[in-house]
Amino acid sequence: MYEWILPSLREILAENQSSVAVCSPAKAEWQWRTSLAATEQLLINTLATATGDANQGLVLAAPAPLFSPTTLTQSLQRVTFTAKPFNPLALMPFEMPTAPEMADEVALHESVLPLLPADPLGKEKFCLVFTDKFKLVLVLAEHNSQTSFLFSFEPEVVEQAWRALGARVMLTNPDYFADLDALVKKYAPVAPDYRTVMQFSQLLLQVTPEPDKESIPAAAPVSAPATPPSRPDVELLQAFAHEVRTPLTTIRTMTRLLLKRKDLPANVISRLETIDRECTEQIDRMELLFKAAELETSNTAKSAQTQLTAMSLDQVLQQSIPRWQQAADRRHLTLDVVLPQQLPTVVSNPTMLDRVLTNLIDNFTRSLPAGSHIQVHVIPAGDQLKLQLSPQPQCKDQSKPTTPTPPIRKALGQLLMFQPETGTISLNIAATKHLFQAIGGKLIVRQRPQYGEVLTIFLPLEVNAKDW
Repeated sequence: MYEWILPSLREILAENQSSVAVCSPAKAEWQWRTSLAATEQLLINTLATATGDANQGLVLAAPAPLFSPTTLTQSLQRVTFTAKPFNPLALMPFEMPTAPEMADEVALHESVLPLLPADPLGKEKFCLVFTDKFKLVLVLAEHNSQTSFLFSFEPEVVEQAWRALGARVMLTNPDYFADLDALVKKYAPVAPDYRTVMQFSQLLLQVTPEPDKESIPAAAPVSAPATPPSRPDVELLQAFAHEVRTPLTTIRTMTRLLLKRKDLPANVISRLETIDRECTEQIDRMELLFKAAELETSNTAKSAQTQLTAMSLDQVLQQSIPRWQQAADRRHLTLDVVLPQQLPTVVSNPTMLDRVLTNLIDNFTRSLPAGSHIQVHVIPAGDQLKLQLSPQPQCKDQSKPTTPTPPIRKALGQLLMFQPETGTISLNIAATKHLFQAIGGKLIVRQRPQYGEVLTIFLPLEVNAKDW
């Protein structure tokens, strides 16, 4: 018997598996997150070799959109299901078309569909992926006070999951169902190549932390498996980061849907763009908080050194520097970036490097008084590239330079610090250093007379780029 008139995805997967592993909510959430990371990379690898139509796959997810890399958002059609839909009309001070007309305009590229309040599916997190190479369903759910994570590559199981979702679309958006069903049918239910499943398994192992040898007993009885030490403040940070990110992602999705309209006044577009920018900044910040907590629980930075690749630093800086400049302008600071004529190829993680650098500079600007000047200097340093942040407070009387007073910081648990003067909460230096280690780099913090706090980041050069 199903819990409701339609089966939930947990019930469908549980029916098709001989047993369901039940674990703590924190461990199930961790399994969900690592599986999503492996799925994201699998999609990147798969779609990189695909040709033809820009719509190379479909993702149905809840309760928030997944897979933020631009390469995926431009290649995937995404539909998000939520029990608490965000009302886009609340943003608009003027009359807008009805919801069906808006749905027609944005089509299926990036849409949000409601679930009925009584539907138990509204309490599940799930992801259905449809591509020409594979289909996959992942589910995180709680039932009878027990949490479990399940996934399947079996085409029949994915098809059953879609039928359960499709029936719900028929209930809430019948006019939308035919188009969505036709889109799903574009991806024939073929069994995945064993190499695809093997690649997923390898990616899953890459994002799985290495065990802490000190926490594993020499001979633990089978009836008493070893468990990692409880870190309540770290687990709280992980939960907080996730809970904040979910509604922000929904708001950003709806904002971007509104920005696709052609009849918006300029002042409304400006406000929506501000909302989009603020949401993106905080989503990236929450991702870093979660990643830092993940590193802390794994007890090793090496466990997160995944997906490091040779990358163009020039491309990352072109995207990042305007955001750094905006952060400085908002705080009435001036920022000067000094770059060599030619930037080398470094080895890191492009997405994480952008986020970590932007977060570091944002926190750096918050610690300086208005009127200060910041210099970002990029220079070679042997087989590494050095990126240095130096504050240079402006002083009307240059004969009497002043030494900036270091900001007061108070520790909040193992990962966070608080600046009472500004009300800013950010990652502490140790956690930030771990993040740089995870992306192949190194952070050094020094106090220098008449300068204050100077931050230096080292990034390894690609082997062939060391002679630049």
